[in-house]
Amino acid sequence: MAVVKIVLSGLAATFVALLGPGFVTALRYVSPQKATGLAAVAGGLLEAIFSPLFWVLAIFSFALFFTASRLRSKVLQVILFWAPTVIISTLGFGLFALLAYAWLHFRKG
Repeated sequence: MAVVKIVLSGLAATFVALLGPGFVTALRYVSPQKATGLAAVAGGLLEAIFSPLFWVLAIFSFALFFTASRLRSKVLQVILFWAPTVIISTLGFGLFALLAYAWLHFRKG
């Protein structure tokens, strides 16, 4: 069970760091570069991964989620760890599945 908590903490922390300021940064660069489509968003997300803000936010989020997973109170553990990490991971995987589907569907046109 400890491995599941570590992996879920890492996934949720990555999605928080990527979809928080990373997604906003990716969308901000779409207009000035005159780039259109998913290539602009993908390039912005890739650029966000290499920024120091991404890594600081990811490490801080991981520490926060991992600490919450080690709480002794089951109620606090559900409220502070299980609910946020499952919701964030589901939204992150859903968004990336949507982007992958859009890329596969519209790449011909």
